[in-house]
Amino acid sequence: MRGAIALNLQAVRRRIAAAAARAGRSPADITLIGVSKTMPAGRVQEAIAAGLLDLGENRVQEARDKIAVIGGGARWHLVGHLQGNKANLAARLFNCVHSIDTPDLLRRLEAAAGREGRRLEALVQVDLAGEETKFGVDEAALETILAEARGCRSIAVCGLMILPPLAADPERARPWFGRLRALLEGARERHPGLPLRHLSMGMSGDFEVAIEEGATMVRVGRALFGDRAGPATP
Repeated sequence: MRGAIALNLQAVRRRIAAAAARAGRSPADITLIGVSKTMPAGRVQEAIAAGLLDLGENRVQEARDKIAVIGGGARWHLVGHLQGNKANLAARLFNCVHSIDTPDLLRRLEAAAGREGRRLEALVQVDLAGEETKFGVDEAALETILAEARGCRSIAVCGLMILPPLAADPERARPWFGRLRALLEGARERHPGLPLRHLSMGMSGDFEVAIEEGATMVRVGRALFGDRAGPATP
């Protein structure tokens, strides 16, 4: 009998395929990132065994502890805020960082990745709504980070990420997703040397709308792992 996570994964992939079809896109162009924050390592291993190979964590230290238990077999994404003093550890642990929000943070991660001999992907987190409780750059500051990215050798800035304002109706997120897509299209024209191909947007409650608006990465936690219950333990 298949486990709950395997069944959830199958259901989410069906929803991704349906949303992609509505948008005239291929589901193969969309990366499903299972956000495993607060989930114990055993449940994460169950997800990997079911075929979920991209995993997202919000906290560097929690990811460190899980990766030590789980080992290889997955591609790890940092989808939460990265403090500058955690750049060295992040450069060792993650394949992709979705939350670059200052030129200084990009420089720190670039230096750390260089010291580790690694090449990472990164996305710039954009806060189009100007919410004080969220990290991210505003539209005006985006250019400064992209200009800095052109000189990076160990970090490939490959797209944009957004956390839109919370809303019960997923359609409320559609304008924010559309604006981020437009920002990425403009950035591609201004910075043809950067591999700007990704839009990281959409979570359990609105990932189908995000796909319809062009998401190439969706960050899904609850729909895969169920409700979260306190800090994770290996």
